[in-house]
Amino acid sequence: MKESRAMPILPVEAYTSQEWFDKEQEIIFGNSWQFAGLVEDIQDPGDYITVQCGYQNLLVVKGRDQRLRAFHNLCRHRGTQLLRAVGKKQKALTCPYHDWTYDLSGQLVSVPQKETEFPNLELDQICLHKASVDIWRGMLWVHPNPDAESIARWFEGVQEHLGPHDPLRLVEYPDSRYEKLIKANWKIVAENFMDVYHLAHLHSNTLNMYDHSKAEYGFIGDHYVFWEPHAKKYGENLDKLMPFKRIAEMTDEYLGAFVPWLFPNFGLSETESSWSTFHAIPLSPQETKVIIRSKLEPMSNWEFTKQQWKSGMSWHGIMGGETKYGKKPDLSSEDPMDWNDFMEEDVYVCEQQQKSLKNPLFNVSRTAKNGESTVRNFQTIVKRWIEN
Repeated sequence: MKESRAMPILPVEAYTSQEWFDKEQEIIFGNSWQFAGLVEDIQDPGDYITVQCGYQNLLVVKGRDQRLRAFHNLCRHRGTQLLRAVGKKQKALTCPYHDWTYDLSGQLVSVPQKETEFPNLELDQICLHKASVDIWRGMLWVHPNPDAESIARWFEGVQEHLGPHDPLRLVEYPDSRYEKLIKANWKIVAENFMDVYHLAHLHSNTLNMYDHSKAEYGFIGDHYVFWEPHAKKYGENLDKLMPFKRIAEMTDEYLGAFVPWLFPNFGLSETESSWSTFHAIPLSPQETKVIIRSKLEPMSNWEFTKQQWKSGMSWHGIMGGETKYGKKPDLSSEDPMDWNDFMEEDVYVCEQQQKSLKNPLFNVSRTAKNGESTVRNFQTIVKRWIEN
């Protein structure tokens, strides 16, 4: 493969070619633990979700015995996908093509016209191909390999670099879900998430509640960990400025933002008032779907609305004036950089960088010694996976 132009470590083709994308799907995503959802997504027997792990689609279902099981989502007859997306209280797993039916434990239990069409078929000897499912910090994770290393081993050493939040105790509110199609390779989205250098520049107005100069970050194995404290003025007015109720576990000793990236494609944002997942799903070499789900302290709908209103008023009142903190969003502008929304700022630069990769003059010159070391480390990890 020709490598004429390059990012710091990887060739440009790693962000644009179908060949690279296929390799990543097979080698990385088909051999790593993938985020499947939150524990509460599967509550009752028959509840299920489906998850893409590279080119392997898996399903997670709760059995009548309350156990979670993961299977490859394909019928043992002709390989047709059994279930789609998310569902509730499924009584059995039935193939839509030829009606082969499996119970919730994955065992084949019925086949139409068995005696005439399949005279020698022994139902009890056929089961769906098994995969792995586990729970970590209130989240469901799946792996295509039924004998995969434990989730605890996969995230070994990471736990002590995360916030004290208890996600199982927190509540997800309907209005907190965010979904965005980003026209950029998944690695550009990941690198932006880990790029410390841009925080004080691109987000000088939108993330100025943190002191980026005091950020602490590094890698635990293939996983990136990050923490930074509040800016002095924000910290002094925290009770007035934080968007929602303070997370009970976030005592003063933990204040700040914990924002790790868990290899290959999953981020967390853990702050004094929220706990959020950031799932970057590769769709093609140049498209990534991002889904963000947030959980907060339990509160009534009125409290939720009141907190939103209080937060907005306090921010502009205390941090406003002629300072940089006072920039208000211009939602009428066609330029997302005027919207005062840090997520839209990130989307804009990711998409612009993806476009620039097509320019024959594109190349990366020097990168920041510290602030972009995270990008170089991440690319090194991706390269190691692909080459091994």
